Amino acid sequence: MDKRVVITGVGVVSSIGIGKDNFWSALIAGKSGISRITSFDTSAYPTHYGGEIKDFKPEDFLDKKKANQLGRASLLAIAAAKLGLSDAGIKLAELNPDKTGVVIGTTMGESQVLEKLNDAWVKNGVEAIDPQLIPRYPANVLSLNVAEELRLAGPNLVIPNACAAGNYAIGYACDLIQMDKAEVMLAGGTDAFSRIAFLGFNRLLAVAPEMCRPFDKNRKGMLVGEGAGIVVLEPLEAALKRQASIYAEVAGYGLSCDAHHMTAPFADGIKEAIEKALYASKIGAQSVDYFNAHGTGTPANDREECLAIKKVFGDYYKKLPVSSIKSMLGHTMGAASAIEAVACALSVKNDIIPPTINYLTPDPECDIDCVPNAARRVKVDVALNSASAFGGNNACLVLKKFPLN
Repeated sequence: MDKRVVITGVGVVSSIGIGKDNFWSALIAGKSGISRITSFDTSAYPTHYGGEIKDFKPEDFLDKKKANQLGRASLLAIAAAKLGLSDAGIKLAELNPDKTGVVIGTTMGESQVLEKLNDAWVKNGVEAIDPQLIPRYPANVLSLNVAEELRLAGPNLVIPNACAAGNYAIGYACDLIQMDKAEVMLAGGTDAFSRIAFLGFNRLLAVAPEMCRPFDKNRKGMLVGEGAGIVVLEPLEAALKRQASIYAEVAGYGLSCDAHHMTAPFADGIKEAIEKALYASKIGAQSVDYFNAHGTGTPANDREECLAIKKVFGDYYKKLPVSSIKSMLGHTMGAASAIEAVACALSVKNDIIPPTINYLTPDPECDIDCVPNAARRVKVDVALNSASAFGGNNACLVLKKFPLN
């Protein structure tokens, strides 16, 4: 398990940009991807905004007929996977299909397909359900559809650990490479915008009226988003042999399940995942240059996450830049920490920290350096990506610069 694993390609589909370059330029510019929801009628709800991707065209990434047979979450994942492989400079013909795998994290699976099934049933009865929809919605199809499109026969898994699932997927994919179960892994997360998630978070009174403002004293909640993020992982030795451009090394990860509450975050559980990640990485807390926060913008999450940061980093927390890109994207559920891992890899590569936008009023309980409203150019040798999920699941990923001088 001492084999070193690196990220050599990143693919992302998001409300602020599709593809690495569009995503990164919008991210460091502090561009918001939040807009009025158009995919369904929100007039019956108290809120009307989210992080929908308005310009995604599946036919840009796969055959139109095939695209019409898949759910949106699969389409987002396939696009991100293809973008990632292209960014890594890897052609499919160069891969060993049996040793190339896919691990995808998700919260909602193919929720839009399930909603179509439900609509047909409610409006016209069970006989009105299109039978072709039925095999499209089980969550396991996400990684299968990516593998089928790319003709990959290696390890294949969906990890449904909700909003921490992207980090879980990347960590597990690294394990597979270190155990010689795979030579190359495509790992990340995907979730499509859904009425189910939108309704659920509205019922929890967790959705902000118009904007997400993490760590701000007047924050009012999160915003639902959608997207997909994929990183291409391979052994360091193989990456060097093919002279690949390396974004970052995956130094380690840490997991915890505090089982504190089904929906409420818990500082001690977040703390445990962070400490495990640092221990696995053999990196001291004061060596972390950037902390990418879960940062949903809900009062409870941001308070508990800041408390966890203070417990782990001590007085160093005052110097540690901590930002939340959910202020720009909204909460993309199972894709969140995967897209944030892409952001961390790009931060390490480019020595720029993305901002937390919409920040106006300091909160004494969140007295961190949240990189307010403007990106910051600073040396980033080590970035830490933290994620939490319902049920007390926490996952933390540590990326470091290669070579680290």
